[in-house]
Amino acid sequence: MSVLPTPPGPELRLMVSLAAWTWPGTRPDGGEIAHILITHTPALTGSGTAKTAEARMRRLSAALGGLTGAREVVPELERCLQAVGDQVLLHIPGASRRLRLPTRRAWGELVARNGEAVLLLGLDPLPQSADTAQIDAYLDVALAADRVLFGRARTRCPTDFPHGPGRNG
Repeated sequence: MSVLPTPPGPELRLMVSLAAWTWPGTRPDGGEIAHILITHTPALTGSGTAKTAEARMRRLSAALGGLTGAREVVPELERCLQAVGDQVLLHIPGASRRLRLPTRRAWGELVARNGEAVLLLGLDPLPQSADTAQIDAYLDVALAADRVLFGRARTRCPTDFPHGPGRNG
């Protein structure tokens, strides 16, 4: 009898099937905050089931530190964002490489300034080619069905902010 241990991080099949979108948004206090949406492409469910793809996305959530539903307290994740020049990378513990996020200069500057972004992890597939209208429709349906997990991704730990995130000090 042989035992194959489950890898602690996300498997390569999931990593190559991830799709990501970024945009600036507003916090409840009216301040500006960066948003990241990560989903898997329909290719992930191509040879499996939707249930298997969801299980993989939930393992990804666990690897990031455990994201929560929309009606729960949004957790502050460890340092998982890294700004390198004009690129922003998402570090997923256990993954062999970082996920390069699509960025525009203003969005990257917002991440650098605030040191954080809201991370949305969609449990259902969305093609990488989705446009703004498709993303909005996806989010409307996924939020209503409680199919999005949330977290606050950081470029540094909360203790690195002497006067709180997003404030110059």
